[in-house]
Amino acid sequence: MTKYYFGEITMQTILTSKGQVTIPRVVRQHFGLKQGMAITFAIEGDHIALRAARLPRQTNASGFGLIQSRRTRVPADFDVASLVTDVP
Repeated sequence: MTKYYFGEITMQTILTSKGQVTIPRVVRQHFGLKQGMAITFAIEGDHIALRAARLPRQTNASGFGLIQSRRTRVPADFDVASLVTDVP
């Protein structure tokens, strides 16, 4: 059973025996929620706030790999010496 009141944007759904609810399509589309996204729940006073989780970007402490390139990668066993030619 789902109720939609678009005048004041109130929506109601039923909690399943597993503690699950369906987020109405209108809400998912409005906030850009997609399958597999993490959701956070926060207790704010007398209500629950549901938000799309913003996962922190993982950065490597060494800085290696921070620059992205569109070029194909050089194989790990590539021998740079093979590029050197004898100059007459």
